[in-house]
Amino acid sequence: MKTTLCALILYLAAAATANAQTIEGDWQGTLEIGPVALRLVVHLTRAANGGLAATLDSPDQGAKDMAATSVSLSDSTLKFEVSSIGGAYEGTANAARTAITGTWRQLGMSAPLNLTRAPAASTVKRVPKPSDVDGGWEGTLNAGIALRLVLHITTFEDGMTATLDSPDQRAFGIPATSISRSGSVLQFEMKQIAGSFKGTFDTGLTSIRGDWTQLGNTLPLEFKRLPKNP
Repeated sequence: MKTTLCALILYLAAAATANAQTIEGDWQGTLEIGPVALRLVVHLTRAANGGLAATLDSPDQGAKDMAATSVSLSDSTLKFEVSSIGGAYEGTANAARTAITGTWRQLGMSAPLNLTRAPAASTVKRVPKPSDVDGGWEGTLNAGIALRLVLHITTFEDGMTATLDSPDQRAFGIPATSISRSGSVLQFEMKQIAGSFKGTFDTGLTSIRGDWTQLGNTLPLEFKRLPKNP
């Protein structure tokens, strides 16, 4: 069930040429490993020693501010290794320093990892617009072993969001990459674990009966509404 990508750690050390564009700032990319897609955000800042420092977020895994080992930036070629997880990255930054094209290698596998400048974080707060299905929903997935799942739905003026907990795997707050409701049908996708759900609300909106699909396997799954906290 739980797809885990070990913490990628990034530390950049570079001597910038006088006419080169800075590589500092926020970068984003998606690491695709088979059907799994993980968004990554890299924050590059100037270190006290004059080089570059970085932290890494993996939003789909609820991981933030992961920090750093051996890296080099020579001309436009960025290389770094993460020996603790057997991983390495090599990429080439374009002249304008708006994109880095490269490859991530780890434990015998390799996958493209291309980074682009991340847009500035929005300061606009999302406005809640609670719906009749907002709140917690709990179900049990029988996949050889019984795994409890808890779905949390929140609706805003600009759309629905959701997170999923798997308490038996000690995984909490995994964000849905997409979620939608059409009449009595709810569906959501979680690309970071190659999973998706499609189900139908009962008339009283007390349960959602449907199917969980992951890595080509489909199993029945029913969520039941949890009581609201007093």
